Amino acid sequence: MANTKIIVITNQKGGVGKTTTALNLAHGLARAGKEALVVDLDPQGQCATSLGMKPEEGAYYLLTMGTGAEETTFIRQFVRNTGRERLWLIAGDQTVSAAQTVINANGRPVSHIRTALERFTRNGLDYIIVDTAPSVGGIQERALWAADLVIVPSSLEYLGTDGVRLVSDTMLKLQRENDWRGALLGILPTMYHEQLREHQASLADLQNGFPDRVLAPIHRATTLSECPGLGRTIFEKDPDSRAAQEYQALVKHVLRF
Repeated sequence: MANTKIIVITNQKGGVGKTTTALNLAHGLARAGKEALVVDLDPQGQCATSLGMKPEEGAYYLLTMGTGAEETTFIRQFVRNTGRERLWLIAGDQTVSAAQTVINANGRPVSHIRTALERFTRNGLDYIIVDTAPSVGGIQERALWAADLVIVPSSLEYLGTDGVRLVSDTMLKLQRENDWRGALLGILPTMYHEQLREHQASLADLQNGFPDRVLAPIHRATTLSECPGLGRTIFEKDPDSRAAQEYQALVKHVLRF
């Protein structure tokens, strides 16, 4: 297998910045000269809309079709040029939810998504960034098993860190029961407001619970929340902002692995 790294962005809780992180990380890696493919496994299809593109059923076919030559040729038709150098997308839409039913009905193994993605690892790709839904049955578990590295974005609101512990439990279970060889790259605190005691306490809680695994936080920023509606990443909308600098720091951290 090629040296393509599969990075899965996940959390059991919604609204924590998974898609924002997936897209800004992927674009940052592309800007650093790396070939990056984003795969959207969320039925909301927000990766496409956040890049100014249309959601479509590419992810459904990736999840439900086999790995033969004809299927692979068909699926490759859904690898979209995002209009950004070295940044590619397999979009998702509401059909991703239907894919879960197909996967369960066919009894696909925990390795299914890894196998589906490996068809792209021989094409000079440096990174595959997988965005996941908060919970779509067994898709999230299979996506985690596909990962070489996992990033868990987490808001710092009350109970916002519960999703991190659920993901951690799932990763431990996959290691124990399914011989998962991947690793947690880090927990990424998002929408951080350093003057809020609640956020300070939640950040400290994460740092205590996951020593050396909590990444530098992404601060809450209006400019960041405006990006999806404009179909731009933070590097396009406001490259000199603190948010851009913080995501650039994440990119540099990922490049070390």
